[in-house]
Amino acid sequence: MRHLPTILSHEVRMLLVSPSTYVASVLFLLVMGVFFVGILDSYSAAPREISPACVFLQLFWVPVFFMVPLLTMKCLAEERRQGTIETLLTTPVTTTEIVLGKYGAAYLLYLLLWGSTGGFFYILHRFANDARFLDLGPLFGGYLFVALSGLLFIAVGVFASSLSRNQAVAGILAFTMLLLLIAGVRYLADVQALQADALQPVKAAVDYAQVFNHLDDFTRGIVDTRQILFYVSGTVLMLLFSILSVEAKLLHS
Repeated sequence: MRHLPTILSHEVRMLLVSPSTYVASVLFLLVMGVFFVGILDSYSAAPREISPACVFLQLFWVPVFFMVPLLTMKCLAEERRQGTIETLLTTPVTTTEIVLGKYGAAYLLYLLLWGSTGGFFYILHRFANDARFLDLGPLFGGYLFVALSGLLFIAVGVFASSLSRNQAVAGILAFTMLLLLIAGVRYLADVQALQADALQPVKAAVDYAQVFNHLDDFTRGIVDTRQILFYVSGTVLMLLFSILSVEAKLLHS
């Protein structure tokens, strides 16, 4: 793993000089800013007991469904399409270092984009001069969830990129897998067939994997080690699949 810092720094530089990075960042902040203003407008119309931070962070799925595929779809697919990954592997660099370097760069950008939304709450607190708008408990817990879940979401995107040479196909695969992980599992939890006694282990597994429930726990200050294990183990599994996929494609090319 000696070359991992070099690959990671190179990938970060490539993201910083890419115009698409800045276009995606502006779109992200614009969309999340519109949501934030809408939330404040609804709070001005009628008071609520739930913190604005909780309502805002419940929209985490919007950038996950659309930004994660954009951040990851070209990381391995484009390298394979251009044949540069074969050239890169002729140097003393392993497939693991390549995959981890690209994953790390995408994840750092993901954190940077989400971190910038913290400015919304700071500006609101600054001008409204009301501590209720800056509820640090739900805010800290929510952003901790974003950072933890982002490990898995970015790994899913990298795995999707390893499956195809086409960026568009990789993006669609990432969107589909993330949709199944977040929305599909939530839908399964409400299926009446899983209420049968014989399917209780399946029901327990589905409940365990519900991402929205994890967010609710984090914003209430409940940090469950089982949830941490879910995201960390899922991330490791997705990255292993990505490494194996790249190596398998190289063997058959």
